[in-house]
Amino acid sequence: MIKAIFSGLAVLVLALLIYAATKPDSFRVERTTHIEASPERIFPLIADFHQWAKWSPWEKADPALKRTFSGSESGMGAIYRWDGNKNVGQGQMEIIESTPPGKLRIKIDFITPFEGHNTVEFTLVPEGNGTRVSHAMFGPSPYISKLMGIFFSMDKMIGEKFEEGLSGLKSLAEAG
Repeated sequence: MIKAIFSGLAVLVLALLIYAATKPDSFRVERTTHIEASPERIFPLIADFHQWAKWSPWEKADPALKRTFSGSESGMGAIYRWDGNKNVGQGQMEIIESTPPGKLRIKIDFITPFEGHNTVEFTLVPEGNGTRVSHAMFGPSPYISKLMGIFFSMDKMIGEKFEEGLSGLKSLAEAG
């Protein structure tokens, strides 16, 4: 009986491992909102890491978050390092492409709790009297991420934070 239980568990674990291997080798999470403000009003709030404390949900997840800024003040070459609690971990962002007022691309490197190297992209497109703002993150999906993806939805976890951040950005830009 015990042998049959262990054999069944071994088959289940093997099936999960094989299933994880079939998952895509990359991921993309994206959320979009409409903000009643011009791209010229919104873009500086994104291109200047000093402004992120006003709208980014990750900034609020750790009141004792340690931040350092280097490189350019904003735009291309601006660098932001953070070191926080288990909710925000440790890492670095660097703006690698800045095309005001329509596109910003950031290289993001997570150190803890999990190592990861991805790209964040903001796209701002005029729409009526406002702007359609998209916030995306994409990159490789190593095997451990594929395995974790069986039990946790990366799109749901990160997507909810993107929605929260876009909502904060909307409030800030529309109040301006």
